[in-house]
Amino acid sequence: MVSLTADMSPLHPDRNLALELVRATEAASIRAVPFIGRGDKEAADGAAVDAMRAFFSTVDFDGTIVIGEGEKDNAPMLYNGERVGSGRGPQCDVAVDPIDGTSLTAAGRQNALSVIAVSDQGTMLDASSVFYMDKLVTGPAGVGVVDIRLPIGENIRRLAKALGKPVDEIVVSVLNRPRHEQLIADIREAGAGTRLMSDGDVAGGINAARHNARTDMCVGIGGSPEGIVTACAIKALGGHIQGVLVPRTDDEKQKGRDAGLHIDGTVYEADDLVKGKNTIFVATGVTDGQLVQGVRRDGDFIYTESVVLRGASGTLRRISSEHLTSKWL
Repeated sequence: MVSLTADMSPLHPDRNLALELVRATEAASIRAVPFIGRGDKEAADGAAVDAMRAFFSTVDFDGTIVIGEGEKDNAPMLYNGERVGSGRGPQCDVAVDPIDGTSLTAAGRQNALSVIAVSDQGTMLDASSVFYMDKLVTGPAGVGVVDIRLPIGENIRRLAKALGKPVDEIVVSVLNRPRHEQLIADIREAGAGTRLMSDGDVAGGINAARHNARTDMCVGIGGSPEGIVTACAIKALGGHIQGVLVPRTDDEKQKGRDAGLHIDGTVYEADDLVKGKNTIFVATGVTDGQLVQGVRRDGDFIYTESVVLRGASGTLRRISSEHLTSKWL
């Protein structure tokens, strides 16, 4: 088996794979452009899926989708278990979200991304049978300091101390959902501020872990697939992430048990979500956001901005690209 970690190999260096995968997220983002602000999230997602899958076939790796667009019967492309890539090169687990934030795209709001995360084969948790996960994400200062089992106020105070800043300067990202009303109240009661997100779970987590970002922590219940994707990025940023699966029904609980998942409140640490440091995370902006700028069309040219995070090297690279409009739209 060729490893994703074969960094010194002249044939399969993972740094090259990371840069190749950017082409797929760029393609998905560009194809979504005609649907930004048009109110049709399904059409936007469909265009992005088609473009991402087409570019996957040109990339030299042997990938299996662990987190995709859904079960095979419901998603004809990029479904869980689908093999992607040329079949040559490193064997990888793959998580895809052609558009993280389809509703954001349809409404023309900020923080929609096209995302791919990759790790060595057999290292990525398949949590697809339980859709929701309670998450706690911070930057490196939170490692060994915060814990999802503690009250949010205690975690805020601990993180503030670790960061050397007053509690009233701490900003916490939370999805703006009715289920989070008490959580939001508790954050404010502790003296911290909130940044409420309409969608964009992945971007929220990564922004909380980035150096000099505008938020310090991301908490609350969001998608479990997004939790796994975020974990791949957090490995490169040296941050903290924990998750607890939150099944909604008895049927979902049973599906989780059948899949071998812990649905009893067990905390999944970073290495439970994605084993090891050999992760790749790539994202291209669909709409503008804190992490990256969205796709911009200017006459004969289309401009994209992407980030590439590699756990093996702990690097975050930004890639700005210029594309000929005639080749795409």
